[in-house]
Amino acid sequence: MSKDQKLIFLNVIFATSLVIANVLAGKLVAFSENFVVPAAVVVYAVTFLITDIVHEEYGKKQAKQTILFGFCAQIFASIMIYLGYLLPVAPFAQESQSAYETLLGQNARFVLASAAAYLTSQYIDVFVFSTIKKMTKNRLKWLRNNLSTATSQFFDTSIFITIAFIGTVPNIWVMILSQYVIKLTIAAIDTPLFYLFTRKHRREQTQQVEEEKQPA
Repeated sequence: MSKDQKLIFLNVIFATSLVIANVLAGKLVAFSENFVVPAAVVVYAVTFLITDIVHEEYGKKQAKQTILFGFCAQIFASIMIYLGYLLPVAPFAQESQSAYETLLGQNARFVLASAAAYLTSQYIDVFVFSTIKKMTKNRLKWLRNNLSTATSQFFDTSIFITIAFIGTVPNIWVMILSQYVIKLTIAAIDTPLFYLFTRKHRREQTQQVEEEKQPA
């Protein structure tokens, strides 16, 4: 896979994860009485890993562009889902309309919560990642990967759940804490993946330099 192909692949996975996360956001999963999180928590956490990989491999400017592409994908998906809702349902499949509304019928509150949390947290992720990378002089990859994700995920979790669920669920801070703990766990687990995807490209660069040094 070339460098350009890898970037395209990462952007596709990034946008797909965002769209799927929005679809799953309305379902609440209870692991215990005090551990309730949206079903989207796992797949959405993947987007921060991809943002860090793109930032590490292609730079801060490209990471911001990936974030913008993802936002456009979210808006496009929301519009298409709403248009699907407006289309007349077949007379013999009336029950499918209710199922469609239950699964995909995002209200304005969820859309606003998702957009506000997404843009704020992703740009914070890029800022923190870039700052730590400069401070450590491009060393300690694990530190910038985990600290940027931990910081941005806190803002993402707090903003989204506050806007989307305040007044509708009890103990909203328990819900925020529960989701944040899961996201931190995922961030720690995906650190080896961050090293894998960024190390592979560096090896390819080294091989290319060595090939260029060889006489024709």
